[in-house]
Amino acid sequence: MIKEGDIIEGPFWQEPVEIKKVEERANHIYILGATNYSKEHIDELIRKEDLDKIKVLNSILDFSTKASEAFLALEAKRFKLASLFDPLLAMNISKIDPLPFQLEAVYGYVLKLPRIRFLIADDPGAGKTIMAGLIIKELKLRGMAKRILIVVPGHLKDQWRRELKEKFQETFVVIDRNILDAHYGENIWQKENQVITSIDFAKQKDILSSLSGVDWELVIVDEAHKMAAYRYGDKTKKTDRYELGEVLSKTSENLLFLTATPHKGDPENYRLFLDLLEPGFFATPELIKESIRDKDNPLFIRRLKEVLRDFDGKPIFTNRYPKTIKFRLSDEGKRLYNELSAYVISQYNKAKDYDKRRNVAFALFILQRRMASSCYALLKSLERRKDRLEELLKSSQLPKIERDIDFEEIEDY
Repeated sequence: MIKEGDIIEGPFWQEPVEIKKVEERANHIYILGATNYSKEHIDELIRKEDLDKIKVLNSILDFSTKASEAFLALEAKRFKLASLFDPLLAMNISKIDPLPFQLEAVYGYVLKLPRIRFLIADDPGAGKTIMAGLIIKELKLRGMAKRILIVVPGHLKDQWRRELKEKFQETFVVIDRNILDAHYGENIWQKENQVITSIDFAKQKDILSSLSGVDWELVIVDEAHKMAAYRYGDKTKKTDRYELGEVLSKTSENLLFLTATPHKGDPENYRLFLDLLEPGFFATPELIKESIRDKDNPLFIRRLKEVLRDFDGKPIFTNRYPKTIKFRLSDEGKRLYNELSAYVISQYNKAKDYDKRRNVAFALFILQRRMASSCYALLKSLERRKDRLEELLKSSQLPKIERDIDFEEIEDY
């Protein structure tokens, strides 16, 4: 029988309890006390048949075991209770030196949400990977995230895995086609709890179907603006990447988007993008503008380089002073520009319906941008285009190619 002054532990409390008062009442035991570490008040009735689940401790700490095991026990207890005393726990146990705007985004915005559906859209160089790592660590320490999926552009997979391991001691498995084939007959997404994969691998039809039946507690998408959809009149064109975003939105409890370029100058495209976070949250682009104007947008945060400061209030980045420099084209340059423009216009006019014209305009607009880069870049683009058109003329797939413009390839340009 437990008595006053005993220190007990059991499944009813998260930490040892020191009993101040104990009484027997019919089929129950009344306990009044306080937890030993956080001093939480305990005032509870426990059924007598549950008494065998309670253990009386002679002392809270027992150093009779090996030193290494005692250390691990102390560390486990410290981590279990650390969030009660350290609101920046993930930061303090990681190998990082975060900046104030990073802490503001993580602890002032994201972690305050009851359910994370958020877009961090800071300028490049703001350390969005660091913010994502802090969020992963905090949710894991709080027992809120075990199954985590990170979707990134293919060339960033190893960088993400390396930084999460070096800075946050988190081990992630990279899943690609080779790994999938090596686990034939298994759902590798269900087997691994911490996964990194590429957006262009995950968007493939067979991969998408396997992902659609797997739930995640946290999904992070880097360069999330690649999940794009476009509206032409009453018709909405969804890219394969956008359809991947729809699947992840349905199968994830918490969803975090990272991108430095969320808005492409198309309000409806932006609304469809935010629709992946909270479907139907913004019914029209005008509601987004109103929310930004009133500074009450709960879905995203965006800070420009000019406002980013360190703890001393000093700018992180030097100021940018953009200005337009006028120059005169040479006679050869003028002739090239005029002939390129005529080529673009002639190809545009060949497209019969609106959708085809819009697709051709997107593709040929790239040529004018290449010329603005350099004449050599334009030359190479025209040579590749000529080679592709010659190959199409020799094949029987020309009608299909004309109809099927790859929006995602244009987006990557």
